[in-house]
Amino acid sequence: MKVRSFALALLLTAVSVFAADVDGKWSGSISTPNGDFPVGFAFKAEGAKLTGTMEGMDGMNIPIADGKVDGANISFSVTLDFGGMPLVLNYKGVVSAAEIKLTGDAMGMPFELTVKKK
Repeated sequence: MKVRSFALALLLTAVSVFAADVDGKWSGSISTPNGDFPVGFAFKAEGAKLTGTMEGMDGMNIPIADGKVDGANISFSVTLDFGGMPLVLNYKGVVSAAEIKLTGDAMGMPFELTVKKK
């Protein structure tokens, strides 16, 4: 019985070592044909669930939805409101100690960005 308990404790410790530390504030910019636009995120991981917000261009915080954490990989979506028309942005990313490399999709148009921890 002690061997099982020890093995379980070791396994749980190993899993937490491989989980990326996504918690905190991150910032970067998105390059577009109209210039670079600043973007910011605030993330909080609770097990495999990712919550947080994206800072919009107007400074408003937009909640993320469907946030997931799988080791160093994250995914989530954000819904922007353009005069009553919703625009869903889907993100996937890989978290390292100092940055997150994100790929996104807006209406079938892919984009990439890197955000750095503040």
